[in-house]
Parts: sequence; C-alpha cells; structure tokens
Amino acid sequence: QVQLVESGGGLVQPGGSLRLSCAAPGSIFSFNAMGWYRQAPGKQRELVAVIPSGGSTNYADSVKGRFTISRDNAKNTVYLYMSSLKPEDTAVYYCNAERPGYDYWGQGTQVTVSS
Repeated sequence: QVQLVESGGGLVQPGGSLRLSCAAPGSIFSFNAMGWYRQAPGKQRELVAVIPSGGSTNYADSVKGRFTISRDNAKNTVYLYMSSLKPEDTAVYYCNAERPGYDYWGQGTQVTVSS
C-alpha cells in the first residue's frame, strides 16, 4: 500500500514562509498529478495547487503569486513553498497523488499563521 508522508507544517507569523514536503518512501510507482489541498475548521477541503508529471501547474486564486508547487519525480516527492503567509492560510494541508485507477492522500499537516 502506498503511503504519503507529509512534513513541514508548523506555526509561522504573518508574512513568513514555510515549505511543505510530501513523499512516498520506497514506492515502486510513479504518479501522474500530485497536489495539495487544505481544510480549515468549518470549511470544505479545497484545492490549493496541482502539478502533473509534465511540470505545468495550477493554483487557487487565493494563493496564486504566493505559493509555489514543485516535484521531484525520481523521489516521488512534491513540495509546496508558501510565502507571504496570511492568517487565512491557516488550515490542515493534505498531499494528494494519483496514478491510473488509484488515489492517495497524506495524513495532513497543520499550518498555523498567527502572531
């Protein structure tokens, strides 16, 4: 079974930066699209950013220009670099990875933006 392991969450002040990582250690599979979602209390889970294997990217309007998604296909790892963080970015962030017929999720990592 493929397991996605997330890291990098934590507490940061407004205007600060964090880098999230998500990897499938030892996986024999490669993935098509990989992405990040987030969910704040009382809100639906929303797509933050997605990157297919070809390298193009899409971002939610709320994070465009502040967040950058990238991936290392050899390591089956996806990153989310978050800059100019706002309190509204506070949420649990979930990694997602897809291959034909399969869909995998990370355990979630808490990002809290507060002074």
